[in-house]
Amino acid sequence: MQGYDRSVNIVLANPLKVIKCLTYLPTYCRVGGMNKLNRETRARVLHLLCEGSSLRAVTRVTGVSKKAVSRLMVDAGQAAAWYQDRVFRNLNSKRIQVDEIWAFVYAKQKNVPHTKAAPANAGDVWTWTAIDADTKLIPSWFVGGRDSDAAIIFMDDLKSRLANRVQLTSDGHKAYLEAVEGAFGADVDYAQLVKLYGESPDAEKRYSPAVCIGAHKNPIEGNPDPKYISTSYAERQNLNVRMHTRRFTRLTNAFSKKVENHAHSVALFAMYYNFVRIHKTLRTTPAMAAGVTSRLWEIGDIVDVLEAWEATD
Repeated sequence: MQGYDRSVNIVLANPLKVIKCLTYLPTYCRVGGMNKLNRETRARVLHLLCEGSSLRAVTRVTGVSKKAVSRLMVDAGQAAAWYQDRVFRNLNSKRIQVDEIWAFVYAKQKNVPHTKAAPANAGDVWTWTAIDADTKLIPSWFVGGRDSDAAIIFMDDLKSRLANRVQLTSDGHKAYLEAVEGAFGADVDYAQLVKLYGESPDAEKRYSPAVCIGAHKNPIEGNPDPKYISTSYAERQNLNVRMHTRRFTRLTNAFSKKVENHAHSVALFAMYYNFVRIHKTLRTTPAMAAGVTSRLWEIGDIVDVLEAWEATD
């Protein structure tokens, strides 16, 4: 595992108890004076979460309490963000596409004023994602609003991970203009793909989105190749997020109740997608295609990252 030191181990308070736990593989082990899920159970829970199961569904399948599943998801999400922040540096990407995907926390924005005891961050939340059009790697993401401040944070983070000049494509969201200029300056070939939408006469208006009736390619900075001005991979990636992260599924009660947990679930999904899930077209993982790792990961490798992160506390 590139960037991961296997010499980092958790200090065990009572090794004999841990050995016994691993021999009989119960759900919990006694480590450091507290109960923890063993490696096999952790891997099983994380795999189910990454494949789109809800917290309650994972509880029913594994027998692990909802509180323990939620706590594991939070810890794994923090570990995933910690690890990917370290290894996604000096990436030799050539073409990057960016987009935003909508979800909500606790209640939809229009319902927040009428919702009792709504937390401070309740309402609409947007996940900004970048994808390498060649390797399909997700090198950067950000969870926040859909405003200029979020765009600036997102673009600054993306720029810090790239080793060379890239062609960048976004949609027509105006917040990108200032953010890209501030992060890249003139060192980018940037264009916007502005789509035109209209209503479909046959669609049910309540659930059907508007129909794309055309698009304009607008070069903004540098010399972007018109052939590669596209956001198709970024939009397809939005579907991956909705399919693999239950919190993004529409018309369910699986939405996030805390914005922090929403962000942790995105980080966990990104790690599973980048390192474990084999891309159908590439026939390998995006991390391998990008040269971030030299081997195919298993879900147990995410548990290794989690344990290394826990050892840093």
